[in-house]
Amino acid sequence: MRNCSLSFSRFSDGEMAVPEVDKQMLRDLELMGFPTARATRALHFSGNSTIEAVINWVIEHENDPDIDQMPLVPINIEIENGTSWMTPDEVKIKLQKLRTEYEQGKNFCKQSKLTRKMKEKGLMLLLRKVEKEQEKRAREKILQKLQEDKAERRSKLGLQPRDPGDAKSALPSQGKKSSVSVNPATKAEHMRDCLRSLKKTHKDDDARVKRAFQTLLIYVRNVAMNPDAEKFRKIRLGNPNFQERVARLKGGMEFLELCGFEKLEGDEYLYLPRDKVDMAVLSAALSQLNSAMENPFFGVL
Repeated sequence: MRNCSLSFSRFSDGEMAVPEVDKQMLRDLELMGFPTARATRALHFSGNSTIEAVINWVIEHENDPDIDQMPLVPINIEIENGTSWMTPDEVKIKLQKLRTEYEQGKNFCKQSKLTRKMKEKGLMLLLRKVEKEQEKRAREKILQKLQEDKAERRSKLGLQPRDPGDAKSALPSQGKKSSVSVNPATKAEHMRDCLRSLKKTHKDDDARVKRAFQTLLIYVRNVAMNPDAEKFRKIRLGNPNFQERVARLKGGMEFLELCGFEKLEGDEYLYLPRDKVDMAVLSAALSQLNSAMENPFFGVL
């Protein structure tokens, strides 16, 4: 085929084709959500200059009835010396080439969108899987603690373990009674008692009770979401807001101590050591606080 160049001085009879536009800019516009036909039309009529110019053109012509129709221009290709036209076969070949390039561009953009969606979906599935695994481990830990507590109570009452598993669970508790910690289920009952006591004692000041519950919720939630951040595991007892909202209310300090907080440094701080952060206990605390704030009959009975 002979070398050719585009010209707008003479036109062939009836042959039309999609105008050539900047392929990279076309792909960028498609990834931004513009339909292919609209993006092609905007690129062609804005002179393939800049993305900003193309978008401005779209805004100005968005009400045009043919805005989403693929533009067609007359095939007007001349030989470099400007005296001879391409043969019909050459025109057909050129037209087919343009169409092929156009379809390849469309397929590339579709594949890019599909790949992005697959990656996003994969990340969402991975996130759900991690969350389910965390929930599963938390449930298993709570069940294990319940079984150990049940076995220990039967042992104290002089009853035989129900199965060998209970017996094994009870042995460590019997050998190290001083190191036994109250399981989350039992702590949840004590936490509920603290919150009930707080609400009953200050039943004439609903706003103060609500503020106390909200403050406790913030303390516990911050630790649960950022267990490695020491600033959330350390509360200054002399803080006026803490004194007003929690410390001076019956049950407030006891609730935090059940969550694992301890007094240290001359009773100046409440501190929750990192190795004593128990996500099952914190989850139980959040559950009790949510119940206290959402249940209008909480603490009434």
